[in-house]
Amino acid sequence: MALADAILACLTERPMTGYELAKTFDASIGFFWRADHQQIYRELSKLRERGHIQGREVVQTGKPNKLVYTLTAEGKAAFRHWAARPSTPASIKDDLLIRLYALDAVDIEPLRTDLMARQEHHRDRYERYERILKKRFPDGTASPADTGKLLGLRIGLKHEQMVAEWCEEAISALSAISASADIVQLDAGTRDRAGSGD
Repeated sequence: MALADAILACLTERPMTGYELAKTFDASIGFFWRADHQQIYRELSKLRERGHIQGREVVQTGKPNKLVYTLTAEGKAAFRHWAARPSTPASIKDDLLIRLYALDAVDIEPLRTDLMARQEHHRDRYERYERILKKRFPDGTASPADTGKLLGLRIGLKHEQMVAEWCEEAISALSAISASADIVQLDAGTRDRAGSGD
C-alpha cells in the first residue's frame, strides 16, 4: 500500500482540505498507516498531477483561502483498481523483538523499562480505540458503509489488548531472570563454615 491509496480512501468518505486529511490520519486511518503532515501535502500534489484528485479553492474572509480536495473519476477508478488487488500480510519489524532475541547479550533492566513503557503505550491505544468505538458505534453495529471502519476498530482493539498482555508476560519473564541472577549460591564448604559459627 502507498500513502496515495490511503489518501484516496479518506476522500471516498467526503471532500477534505489538506488539514482535514492530516487530522483524519491523526485520529483514524493513521492507526493503520502512518504519515506526517508534510508527506500528506506532498502526496496531494502528486495525486493532482496524476488527475486522481482536484482541488477547489474556497474563499474565506479573515483567513487564508483553502483548497478542498475531491476524487475525480480517474481517482475513483485508480482506487477501485488498487482495492481489487490481493493485500500483502504485514510483516513485523520491531527492534524490541531483536533485543529479546539476543537477551543473553543485553542488560535486562533497560529492556524491562522499555517493555513497561511499551505496555503503557498499548494500554493507552486500547483505551483510545474503546472510546472511539463507544462514540461512533454505541450499540456495536454499523451501516453497510461504516462496517469496514467498525471492523478496523475491532481488530485494533484486539491487537492493542494482545500486545499489552504479551508485554505483561515478557516483563514477568525478565523479572524472574533478574531475581534468579541476584541469588548467590553458596558452596557446601561455605555453608558449613557459616553454620559452625567460626
